[in-house]
Amino acid sequence: MVASKRHLHHWLVRLRPYGVGYFVAAFLVLGVVALFALRQNNLGAVRLRDQLLEVDKQNGDVEAALGKLREYMYSHMNAQLSNDTGIYPPIQLKYTYERLSAAEKQRVQTANQKIYNDAQKTCEALVPNGLSGSGRIPCIQQYVDTKGQKEQSVPDALYKFDFVSPAWSPDLAGFLVVLAFMALILLIARIAAALWLRASLSD
Repeated sequence: MVASKRHLHHWLVRLRPYGVGYFVAAFLVLGVVALFALRQNNLGAVRLRDQLLEVDKQNGDVEAALGKLREYMYSHMNAQLSNDTGIYPPIQLKYTYERLSAAEKQRVQTANQKIYNDAQKTCEALVPNGLSGSGRIPCIQQYVDTKGQKEQSVPDALYKFDFVSPAWSPDLAGFLVVLAFMALILLIARIAAALWLRASLSD
């Protein structure tokens, strides 16, 4: 029993140089730096989103900007894009959608104008007589109704995006989180070991 207590006392003495303060300091420093790195990941995602929205507004290379944001989001933890406006999804290519909708409207208008002109020529040949061409009106109307084009809606869901960042990523923030967690485990282990040794020596 005496030998056993002497052995426990030996381990308690060996444990003293590794004070709790060292582990507390390591945990706090690593934790603060990890939080800063996580914040930088978030700011990086927001910056790339803002760049994408500006490219969308200026009619630039939206695909390249979107790909850059997507790649960043999938490789950095805590890269969140949620905002206080309640808009979901947080990435909406408003200007691309509006340009495509306007282009579709213009396409239909141009096509239908050509069809109307063709209808007039065709019906003039088919119905050459009539007061001021009034007899050709039903012919023209039927031609336009048959061959006229209708505007196709542009699915807005194709221009709304939301990317989810990983729970952990092998970047600076990810490694700092691991190190901070390890420091916390060592701190708990150090306190538990000291308490157990003291309790065993007091028996």
